[in-house]
Amino acid sequence: MVSYERLWETMKKKGISQYYLIHYCKVSSSQIDRLKKNCYVSTHTIEKLCFLLECNVEDIMTVYPDPEPPAVSDSTSQN
Repeated sequence: MVSYERLWETMKKKGISQYYLIHYCKVSSSQIDRLKKNCYVSTHTIEKLCFLLECNVEDIMTVYPDPEPPAVSDSTSQN
């Protein structure tokens, strides 16, 4: 699971708005929306953001292990 919470913190520290990224840096609004929802974005987008914000990947995103899937019960066994 990926969280882009650090992106918003980094942008705030550097005084960069979503408007600036969309209108002046040509980051698409759909990519911004995907980042807000912690959805998949390409490594190209991550690289572009790091370049624009002059930061490292860890300043933009955090990777967490996926939660454990629920145990599967054996519904085929006969009593």
